[in-house]
Amino acid sequence: MRIGIVILPDRRWSDAERRWRQAEEWGFDHAWTYDHLGWRDLVDGPWFDAMGTLTAAGMVTSRIGLGTLVASPNFRHPVHFARQVTALDDVTAGRVLLGIGAGGAGFDSAVLGGESLSPRRRADRFTEFTELLDLLLRQGRVTWRGDYYAAVDARSTPGCVQVPRVPFVVAANGPRSRRLAARYGRGWVTTGIRDGDDLDAWWRSVAELAARMDAVLAAEGRDPGTLDRYLSLDSAPVFSLSGAEYFAEAVARAAALGFTDVVTHWPRESSWYAGSEAVLAEVATELLPRLRQDTRD
Repeated sequence: MRIGIVILPDRRWSDAERRWRQAEEWGFDHAWTYDHLGWRDLVDGPWFDAMGTLTAAGMVTSRIGLGTLVASPNFRHPVHFARQVTALDDVTAGRVLLGIGAGGAGFDSAVLGGESLSPRRRADRFTEFTELLDLLLRQGRVTWRGDYYAAVDARSTPGCVQVPRVPFVVAANGPRSRRLAARYGRGWVTTGIRDGDDLDAWWRSVAELAARMDAVLAAEGRDPGTLDRYLSLDSAPVFSLSGAEYFAEAVARAAALGFTDVVTHWPRESSWYAGSEAVLAEVATELLPRLRQDTRD
């Protein structure tokens, strides 16, 4: 089991830098940030760009994987985004994990003044976004046209450090997104389905989604062992770092369902992911070494 942590881009770099350094020093396998123009009730800020934040993080770390959780078509165009991704992969010497998803109906989808898309049309757009981004990151020149995006002799030289391109970690709860994960992803990430505060119901939804992902992989003829499986623990009704014992139990439940990776969040003082950094430190210094030892054994 690999353990990752999300560090929200809600602090100035003079304050945030220590968190990214600390995540690597503690031994987390990957560190992520949200890719939004504004997020929920934190929309009034402070809030910083994901790619700039990850580039800075890449300059102060050397081992840890770095990624978006997740980038979406809500305000990203594949042609420009491909340039940003190749630059980040270069700066980090090939440590990028590119989380991508369909995008929701919140602030990001409204702030640019575009029309509101139905879930079906968001899935259509995400399919195009993924197909074109894949082409751009794999090929030197691309001309392509769809209903939502176009590229005319777009260039992506020199390409990614990682060959044939940076790995996609595809966020997918629905059937069409799961097929994209099976076709394009090195990883699949799910948030489960939350219905109120019933924790056991959330875990049952995670198990059901994992089984559905297995069925899609079988239909696509893909070896299930070739797809990493990420679970965002904090989509559950209980914050994963509410206590070290609870975190250990959550990791064990995820592993039993076949997940290879789990992701928690750096605790905040209030609102979303409110918790104690002391619990995070306990998990990082006591639990993570034990998990690594269990993996070696």
